[in-house]
Amino acid sequence: MKIIVFGLGNFGMSLALSLTETGNEVIGIDKQMDKVNLVKDKISHAICMDSTNELAFDAVPLKDADKVVVAIGESEGAAIITTAIIKKLSDVKIISRALSPIHDTVLEAMGIHSIIHPEQESADRLTKQINFKSTLENYQLDDNYTISEVKARNEFFGKSLEELDSIDKYHLTLITIIRKKEKRNLIGKKSLVKESIGRPSPDTIIEEGDILVVYGNNKDIEKYCKGQEEYDITNKNSN
Repeated sequence: MKIIVFGLGNFGMSLALSLTETGNEVIGIDKQMDKVNLVKDKISHAICMDSTNELAFDAVPLKDADKVVVAIGESEGAAIITTAIIKKLSDVKIISRALSPIHDTVLEAMGIHSIIHPEQESADRLTKQINFKSTLENYQLDDNYTISEVKARNEFFGKSLEELDSIDKYHLTLITIIRKKEKRNLIGKKSLVKESIGRPSPDTIIEEGDILVVYGNNKDIEKYCKGQEEYDITNKNSN
Protein backbone atom coordinates (compact mmCIF):
# COMPACT_ATOMS: atom_id res chain seq x y z
CA MET A 1 0.00 0.00 0.00
CA LYS A 2 0.97 3.65 -0.43
CA ILE A 3 0.59 5.46 2.89
CA ILE A 4 1.26 9.12 3.68
CA VAL A 5 2.20 10.04 7.23
CA PHE A 6 1.88 13.69 8.27
CA GLY A 7 3.97 14.51 11.32
CA LEU A 8 7.32 12.83 11.99
CA GLY A 9 7.52 13.16 15.75
CA ASN A 10 8.24 10.13 17.91
CA PHE A 11 4.96 8.38 17.08
CA GLY A 12 4.79 9.39 13.41
CA MET A 13 8.40 8.42 12.77
CA SER A 14 8.01 5.06 14.50
CA LEU A 15 4.86 4.40 12.46
CA ALA A 16 6.51 5.40 9.16
CA LEU A 17 9.46 3.08 9.81
CA SER A 18 7.25 0.21 10.96
CA LEU A 19 4.99 0.50 7.90
CA THR A 20 8.07 0.56 5.63
CA GLU A 21 9.48 -2.56 7.29
CA THR A 22 6.23 -4.41 6.57
CA GLY A 23 6.45 -3.70 2.85
CA ASN A 24 4.49 -0.48 2.36
CA GLU A 25 5.47 2.54 0.30
CA VAL A 26 5.56 5.35 2.84
CA ILE A 27 5.73 9.10 2.28
CA GLY A 28 6.64 11.02 5.42
CA ILE A 29 5.85 14.73 5.74
CA ASP A 30 6.92 17.25 8.37
CA LYS A 31 7.56 21.00 8.44
CA GLN A 32 10.86 20.54 10.28
CA MET A 33 13.77 19.67 8.03
CA ASP A 34 15.75 17.95 10.77
CA LYS A 35 12.97 15.37 11.20
CA VAL A 36 12.74 14.85 7.44
CA ASN A 37 16.50 14.28 7.26
CA LEU A 38 16.29 11.60 9.96
CA VAL A 39 14.01 9.37 7.87
CA LYS A 40 14.70 10.35 4.25
CA ASP A 41 16.96 7.34 3.67
CA LYS A 42 14.77 4.91 5.62
CA ILE A 43 11.37 5.35 3.94
CA SER A 44 10.26 5.72 0.32
CA HIS A 45 9.96 9.51 0.28
CA ALA A 46 10.29 12.34 2.79
CA ILE A 47 8.92 15.84 2.18
CA CYS A 48 9.49 19.03 4.15
CA MET A 49 6.35 21.17 3.98
CA ASP A 50 3.81 23.05 6.06
CA SER A 51 0.71 20.86 5.90
CA THR A 52 -1.51 23.76 7.02
CA ASN A 53 -0.83 25.45 3.66
CA GLU A 54 -3.30 24.07 1.13
CA LEU A 55 -1.18 25.25 -1.82
CA ALA A 56 1.70 23.02 -0.66
CA PHE A 57 -0.43 19.92 -1.29
CA ASP A 58 0.23 20.14 -5.03
CA ALA A 59 3.37 18.12 -4.32
CA VAL A 60 1.52 15.42 -2.35
CA PRO A 61 0.06 12.40 -4.24
CA LEU A 62 -3.14 12.18 -2.19
CA LYS A 63 -5.16 10.62 -5.01
CA ASP A 64 -2.68 7.76 -5.33
CA ALA A 65 -2.58 7.00 -1.61
CA ASP A 66 -4.43 4.10 0.01
CA LYS A 67 -4.43 5.72 3.44
CA VAL A 68 -3.28 8.91 5.12
CA VAL A 69 -2.25 9.16 8.76
CA VAL A 70 -2.29 12.57 10.45
CA ALA A 71 0.16 11.93 13.30
CA ILE A 72 0.91 15.56 14.17
CA GLY A 73 1.39 15.83 17.92
CA GLU A 74 2.85 19.28 18.55
CA SER A 75 -0.14 21.40 17.57
CA GLU A 76 -3.80 20.52 17.84
CA GLY A 77 -4.68 23.35 15.44
CA ALA A 78 -2.20 22.17 12.81
CA ALA A 79 -3.53 18.62 13.07
CA ILE A 80 -7.14 19.75 12.60
CA ILE A 81 -6.31 22.05 9.67
CA THR A 82 -4.24 19.33 7.97
CA THR A 83 -7.08 16.83 8.36
CA ALA A 84 -9.58 19.35 6.97
CA ILE A 85 -7.43 20.07 3.91
CA ILE A 86 -6.94 16.36 3.17
CA LYS A 87 -10.69 15.80 3.57
CA LYS A 88 -11.36 18.66 1.12
CA LEU A 89 -8.87 17.53 -1.53
CA SER A 90 -9.35 13.76 -1.50
CA ASP A 91 -11.61 10.83 -0.63
CA VAL A 92 -8.68 8.86 0.78
CA LYS A 93 -9.24 7.08 4.10
CA ILE A 94 -7.88 9.28 6.91
CA ILE A 95 -6.56 8.03 10.23
CA SER A 96 -6.10 11.02 12.51
CA ARG A 97 -4.38 11.45 15.84
CA ALA A 98 -6.41 13.15 18.59
CA LEU A 99 -4.68 15.20 21.27
CA SER A 100 -7.65 15.91 23.55
CA PRO A 101 -11.34 15.08 24.05
CA ILE A 102 -12.28 18.27 22.17
CA HIS A 103 -10.02 17.20 19.31
CA ASP A 104 -11.91 13.88 19.27
CA THR A 105 -15.21 15.75 19.00
CA VAL A 106 -13.98 17.95 16.14
CA LEU A 107 -12.68 14.95 14.18
CA GLU A 108 -15.94 13.08 14.64
CA ALA A 109 -17.86 16.14 13.43
CA MET A 110 -15.63 16.17 10.33
CA GLY A 111 -16.58 12.57 9.60
CA ILE A 112 -13.27 11.02 10.67
CA HIS A 113 -14.06 7.60 12.14
CA SER A 114 -10.51 6.25 12.51
CA ILE A 115 -9.12 8.22 15.47
CA ILE A 116 -5.97 7.16 17.28
CA HIS A 117 -4.52 7.97 20.69
CA PRO A 118 -0.76 7.22 20.66
CA GLU A 119 -0.64 7.28 24.43
CA GLN A 120 -2.83 4.16 24.32
CA GLU A 121 -1.76 2.54 21.04
CA SER A 122 1.72 1.57 19.89
CA ALA A 123 2.95 2.24 16.36
CA ASP A 124 3.45 -1.52 15.94
CA ARG A 125 -0.20 -2.24 16.76
CA LEU A 126 -1.44 0.49 14.41
CA THR A 127 0.81 -0.90 11.65
CA LYS A 128 -0.94 -4.25 11.96
CA GLN A 129 -4.34 -2.53 11.78
CA ILE A 130 -3.37 -0.54 8.68
CA ASN A 131 -1.99 -3.61 6.92
CA PHE A 132 -5.46 -5.23 7.21
CA LYS A 133 -6.66 -2.70 4.66
CA SER A 134 -10.15 -4.14 4.14
CA THR A 135 -11.06 -4.61 7.77
CA LEU A 136 -12.92 -1.90 9.66
CA GLU A 137 -11.62 -2.34 13.20
CA ASN A 138 -9.18 -4.81 14.73
CA TYR A 139 -8.24 -6.09 18.16
CA GLN A 140 -4.84 -7.76 17.98
CA LEU A 141 -4.71 -10.68 20.43
CA ASP A 142 -1.12 -11.67 19.65
CA ASP A 143 1.22 -11.80 16.65
CA ASN A 144 -0.93 -14.39 14.87
CA TYR A 145 -4.58 -13.96 15.88
CA THR A 146 -6.97 -11.03 15.63
CA ILE A 147 -10.62 -10.18 16.22
CA SER A 148 -11.69 -8.10 13.21
CA GLU A 149 -14.75 -6.33 11.90
CA VAL A 150 -15.19 -7.19 8.20
CA LYS A 151 -17.90 -6.39 5.69
CA ALA A 152 -20.29 -9.23 4.90
CA ARG A 153 -19.58 -10.49 1.39
CA ASN A 154 -22.16 -9.62 -1.26
CA GLU A 155 -23.00 -13.25 -1.92
CA PHE A 156 -24.00 -13.68 1.75
CA PHE A 157 -26.94 -11.28 1.54
CA GLY A 158 -30.34 -12.85 2.14
CA LYS A 159 -28.91 -16.18 3.27
CA SER A 160 -28.96 -17.77 6.71
CA LEU A 161 -25.79 -18.81 8.50
CA GLU A 162 -26.96 -22.40 8.15
CA GLU A 163 -26.92 -22.02 4.36
CA LEU A 164 -23.45 -20.52 4.28
CA ASP A 165 -20.22 -22.44 4.39
CA SER A 166 -18.05 -19.57 3.15
CA ILE A 167 -17.14 -18.34 6.63
CA ASP A 168 -16.04 -21.86 7.59
CA LYS A 169 -14.14 -22.06 4.29
CA TYR A 170 -11.97 -19.18 5.46
CA HIS A 171 -11.42 -20.83 8.87
CA LEU A 172 -12.92 -17.85 10.69
CA THR A 173 -15.14 -17.96 13.75
CA LEU A 174 -18.14 -15.64 13.67
CA ILE A 175 -18.57 -13.93 17.05
CA THR A 176 -21.45 -11.57 16.32
CA ILE A 177 -22.96 -9.29 13.69
CA ILE A 178 -23.11 -5.50 13.90
CA ARG A 179 -26.13 -4.00 12.17
CA LYS A 180 -27.37 -0.44 11.68
CA LYS A 181 -30.73 0.34 13.24
CA GLU A 182 -32.88 3.42 13.11
CA LYS A 183 -33.54 5.09 16.44
CA ARG A 184 -35.26 8.24 17.61
CA ASN A 185 -33.94 10.53 20.31
CA LEU A 186 -36.03 12.32 22.93
CA ILE A 187 -37.15 15.01 20.47
CA GLY A 188 -38.03 12.46 17.80
CA LYS A 189 -35.02 12.97 15.53
CA LYS A 190 -34.07 9.83 13.60
CA SER A 191 -30.52 8.51 13.45
CA LEU A 192 -28.74 5.31 12.50
CA VAL A 193 -26.79 3.57 15.23
CA LYS A 194 -24.70 0.40 15.15
CA GLU A 195 -25.81 -2.42 17.41
CA SER A 196 -24.68 -5.98 17.96
CA ILE A 197 -27.39 -8.58 17.37
CA GLY A 198 -25.87 -10.74 20.11
CA ARG A 199 -24.97 -14.36 19.55
CA PRO A 200 -25.92 -15.38 15.97
CA SER A 201 -28.00 -18.54 15.46
CA PRO A 202 -28.08 -20.86 12.42
CA ASP A 203 -31.25 -19.16 11.15
CA THR A 204 -29.78 -15.63 11.38
CA ILE A 205 -30.10 -13.94 7.97
CA ILE A 206 -27.21 -11.87 6.65
CA GLU A 207 -28.41 -8.44 5.51
CA GLU A 208 -26.81 -5.92 3.17
CA GLY A 209 -24.53 -3.63 5.14
CA ASP A 210 -23.92 -6.14 7.94
CA ILE A 211 -20.53 -6.09 9.63
CA LEU A 212 -19.22 -9.47 10.76
CA VAL A 213 -17.08 -9.65 13.88
CA VAL A 214 -14.78 -12.62 13.30
CA TYR A 215 -11.89 -14.29 15.09
CA GLY A 216 -9.10 -16.02 13.27
CA ASN A 217 -5.52 -16.26 12.10
CA ASN A 218 -4.21 -13.07 10.48
CA LYS A 219 -3.53 -14.89 7.20
CA ASP A 220 -7.09 -16.23 7.05
CA ILE A 221 -8.53 -12.76 7.68
CA GLU A 222 -6.34 -11.35 4.91
CA LYS A 223 -7.53 -14.13 2.59
CA TYR A 224 -11.17 -13.28 3.30
CA CYS A 225 -10.57 -9.57 2.72
CA LYS A 226 -8.62 -10.16 -0.47
CA GLY A 227 -11.50 -12.20 -1.85
CA GLN A 228 -13.94 -9.37 -1.10
CA GLU A 229 -11.66 -6.80 -2.78
CA GLU A 230 -11.42 -8.93 -5.94
CA TYR A 231 -15.21 -9.35 -5.96
CA ASP A 232 -15.74 -5.59 -5.60
CA ILE A 233 -13.29 -4.80 -8.42
CA THR A 234 -14.89 -7.38 -10.75
CA ASN A 235 -18.38 -6.12 -9.96
CA LYS A 236 -17.32 -2.49 -10.50
CA ASN A 237 -15.74 -3.26 -13.88
CA SER A 238 -18.82 -5.17 -15.05
CA ASN A 239 -20.94 -2.11 -14.34
